[in-house]
Amino acid sequence: MKFGIIKERKNPPDRRVVFSPDELVNFKTKYPQAEIVVESSDIRVFNDDAYIEKGISISQDLSDCDVLIGVKEVPVEALIPNKKYFFFSHTIKKQPYNRKLLKSVLEKNIELFDHETIVDENNSRLIGFGRYAGIVGAYNGIRAFGIKYELFDIPKAETLPDQNALIERLRKNRLPNIKIVLTGSGKVAYGAKEMLDAMKIKQVAPSDYVSKSYDQPVYTHVDVLDYNKRKDGQVLDKYDFYNNPLEYTSDFEKFSDVSDIFMAGHFYGNNAPVILTREMLRSPKCKLKVVADISCDIDGPVACTIRSSTIAEPIYGYLPSEHKEVPFTHPSAIVVMAVDNLPCELPKDASEGFGEVFLDKVIPAFFNNDADGILERAKITENGKLTPRFDYLQDYVDGK
Repeated sequence: MKFGIIKERKNPPDRRVVFSPDELVNFKTKYPQAEIVVESSDIRVFNDDAYIEKGISISQDLSDCDVLIGVKEVPVEALIPNKKYFFFSHTIKKQPYNRKLLKSVLEKNIELFDHETIVDENNSRLIGFGRYAGIVGAYNGIRAFGIKYELFDIPKAETLPDQNALIERLRKNRLPNIKIVLTGSGKVAYGAKEMLDAMKIKQVAPSDYVSKSYDQPVYTHVDVLDYNKRKDGQVLDKYDFYNNPLEYTSDFEKFSDVSDIFMAGHFYGNNAPVILTREMLRSPKCKLKVVADISCDIDGPVACTIRSSTIAEPIYGYLPSEHKEVPFTHPSAIVVMAVDNLPCELPKDASEGFGEVFLDKVIPAFFNNDADGILERAKITENGKLTPRFDYLQDYVDGK
């Protein structure tokens, strides 16, 4: 079986790759029967020579490969018919802008495996870049606070080589006695938590956080039942929240009223309550100065995230009284950081981490007859049709 590592063609350019040169060496060591070729690229974080030095072939033509592996969406015109493709297709939520892509995949008889659909038997995702989104998002949130209050102006994450360099820059700057609230229980949130811990910021319990004052910067890490409550007053477990989200309302104001920075690393499910509402933001009690929306759901659970921002211009101002964007220098503005492709700012670390997990969790399925059903669950299309697991996308494909 021949595997091809494809060049990223989406704009703005993405320097990530699924496998670093070292990880491809590990791949060949574990599966010597596999053939591997890397498509030449002038933007990839690891240049062509880095692969050649490790004995990996570079080519301009991957048409003889069986499996093609990339990161972001492949442009329709670059899709090679009758191949197996792995990439983030951004189609499984019926995203309108990629309908043409999924239609083309079907028309070209491509077997599409989306990195988001690679799950275990309990439907838990096995791979992703979430940790790196959290790492960069936390850095950007602290950076935004420093810029807003002219305390420090550290470099953009994209200009630094790795996570250690980000941590080093953060630790050089002393923070005032601020409070930071972090939401989420997945890889995104724990990536952000890594950074706060590396800065030696003290973690405190949610109950202490909302009721006590501190003579040093502190943070609290909260889960869904810390900031949501049942409308009828019952106190049940988080599985009740997941199963009955419409029975809940946000209780986040107890955090927004005492926090300087909100780092949003949660997963937002269908029908869940808005977490940080317009009313909370408009309240004279609201103390928030920076919202680092790492999850970045536009017009979603964080009301001040009215658009995504970019790596080039990562922050903007939000005026709560008018629910509109203003310059972040506006004296009444809350600074919003809502970059929607944060892992791109740490391409080397993100690529190395992703490839390690992909080799461990996905590649074995090609050599053990998919013993754990990894490929079968992840496959979106086959023989020019949607697979049964994803036939809910048929009306999307049909444009209905």
